[in-house]
Amino acid sequence: MNQNLDFFMEQNKLEEVEKILSDEILNYIQKRKDITNQILQSRKKFVEEFKDDEDKVIDYFDHENYVKEEAYKTIDKRLKEFTMLKESPYFGKVTFMEEENLPEELYIGRYGLTVEKTYEPVIVDWRAPISSLFYKGTLGKSSYTCPTGEVETDILSRRQIIIKKGELKGIFDSEVDVKDEILQMVLTENSSDKLKDIVMSIQSEQDEIIRSDKNKVIVVNGVAGSGKTTIALHRISYLLYNYRKQFGDKVLIFGPNDIFMDYIAQVLPSLGEEGIKQMTFENFAIREIGLKNRYVKSFSKYIEEAMSGNEEALKEYKYKSSKRFLDLLNKEIDKLNNNYFKIKPVTFNGEEIVGIKEIEDLFNIHYKYMPLFRRSEKIKRVLISKIKDKRDAEVYKINQEIKEKRASLSPDEFEMEKNNLHYLKKIKIREVIRNVINSRKELDSWINHKSIINIYKYITDTNELDYMDLSGILYLMVKLEGKKIKEEIRHIVIDEAQDYSILQFEVIKGLTGCKSYTIVGDSNQRLINNNEEPAMLNLQPLFNEEKIQVEVQEYRLNKSYRSTQEIMEYATKFLNDHRIVPLVRHGEAVIEEEVSLDEEFIETIISIIDDYEEEGLENIAIIFNGNKDLAKFAHLIKERINIQSFDREDILYKGGKVLIPAYLAKGLEFDGVIVIENHEIDPLVKYIMCTRALHRLSFIKKK
Repeated sequence: MNQNLDFFMEQNKLEEVEKILSDEILNYIQKRKDITNQILQSRKKFVEEFKDDEDKVIDYFDHENYVKEEAYKTIDKRLKEFTMLKESPYFGKVTFMEEENLPEELYIGRYGLTVEKTYEPVIVDWRAPISSLFYKGTLGKSSYTCPTGEVETDILSRRQIIIKKGELKGIFDSEVDVKDEILQMVLTENSSDKLKDIVMSIQSEQDEIIRSDKNKVIVVNGVAGSGKTTIALHRISYLLYNYRKQFGDKVLIFGPNDIFMDYIAQVLPSLGEEGIKQMTFENFAIREIGLKNRYVKSFSKYIEEAMSGNEEALKEYKYKSSKRFLDLLNKEIDKLNNNYFKIKPVTFNGEEIVGIKEIEDLFNIHYKYMPLFRRSEKIKRVLISKIKDKRDAEVYKINQEIKEKRASLSPDEFEMEKNNLHYLKKIKIREVIRNVINSRKELDSWINHKSIINIYKYITDTNELDYMDLSGILYLMVKLEGKKIKEEIRHIVIDEAQDYSILQFEVIKGLTGCKSYTIVGDSNQRLINNNEEPAMLNLQPLFNEEKIQVEVQEYRLNKSYRSTQEIMEYATKFLNDHRIVPLVRHGEAVIEEEVSLDEEFIETIISIIDDYEEEGLENIAIIFNGNKDLAKFAHLIKERINIQSFDREDILYKGGKVLIPAYLAKGLEFDGVIVIENHEIDPLVKYIMCTRALHRLSFIKKK
């Protein structure tokens, strides 16, 4: 009876909110019309008043366009949010009490709604500080942080509310955490819809990370399917909602490849955020160094070689991603700082104008705080200034000599000697200029330096550059030139961070100067193990180097929400780590097949795909170890079914059936997966391949 009454009351509440939303949408549509009318009236008046002053009219229209764009942008953003809220205005309700006050009820939604000229919100945005009460793990005494400080509360009840297309589907009261029914409902959806509804099913441990201190380096080491990427994207949304003035357009996301970047780009707009800078580390590095892609072997080609048994590529990857390689660069930088410049005195026409001791003091005392090559450029300008001072003194001396010579001549004598005096002055000044050129040449002979790329090649004995060289080159640029990126970055997200070397973290920190990070990865999902602990798990020393130290806060997420229990139990066979706790969501058993003939192999794949599609699975991936295996079988599979090959990073994934190598599948998820083992695959890579599956997994071994 109570349940029916609660449902009836929530139904009435929904109708009330839907009416308010409809009124607000009409209100904002009217605002757009009013702005248009105001602009038209103002335009007409201004043009009539200044019709003879073309410049003023042009300036006016420039300003008008800006105002119109900004006003429309704000209104359109709210209209878009209200339209989305019409489908599902809110997903939760929390009842709480502050001190001795009366109980309060808040409805939590994807976006907030407060009617104009009122102060009580109809819907509270999930990113608002008070909304954290909905995501708390327990009822009873709790608190939330607001701008004025910590507020103590008593949570009385929490309710999940399911609304689809404006219709109330169900209500669930929860005393502990987000109700299993809600979570199961979200997780059993196909991959194309899963991320869109995640706000309603954020778990308490995930919410804690999302709302972590903005001034910390947050590191999340989470198992496959623990929601790492979701946490990172929602943390961006949370930070921009609460600290937009600070972070604004100053957020940068690093992702593993362009396919993944496009994948997450579909999620950010649904969180109300657009225009966030995102790129791969490779593209970022190439841009900052000023290289062209054709001069560098790409990450995908490089990792393909390393994973396909190229021992030389594998050895290089392990070495250049290691702490040993960073130590080598630091050792060489120390040598350069101590011995690179063979200082000579600055002379002018045989006269020493700046001695070695004075120049050494410039290097070792006055400008020691500068990186070596920036220091040398500064000192070069100082020494050139000294040469110019000497030049000016010599020219002044010549002018004085000519002036005195002229004063000693009578008017008649001057007329006779005028041309000679002019010629003599010209000859002497030309000699001064020659001396300046010689002094500059002598200075350039020891104070100029080679390009960083050439220095890097010499240090590492490298001829052709590839992906693994980018970090080293940038590191030398940071340490020797003090290089910084042009734009200001206040927060950085790094996804799939387990594959980042300590050198890459050094470079990102050095180039951006950023002190606020969200770093997410899985130590079990490294494409290649370099026999060192992942750098992401030992970042505190890196952030202790600054005068103002930054705290690194680590979180471990062991619960997997992505795959069924059957899939996770199968995948964890390839790991030594047994801490993974799959959410109890059962599905079909993992299919294992072993085939020998190509024809039998293709028939098995086609049969499994038919089964997947009959079950309603939409996004299906056939995952190979690398592109060589993919290329070997792609044409045979494509003869039978319509399927797309994802053998390059620049292909955009829009859903459907795909053939894809393991290194491009990282971070993605599919409704159904078929793993192909054509030859022995590293266990960690098998784990990555298997954990891409949401609902169905098949493992085919070809002998």
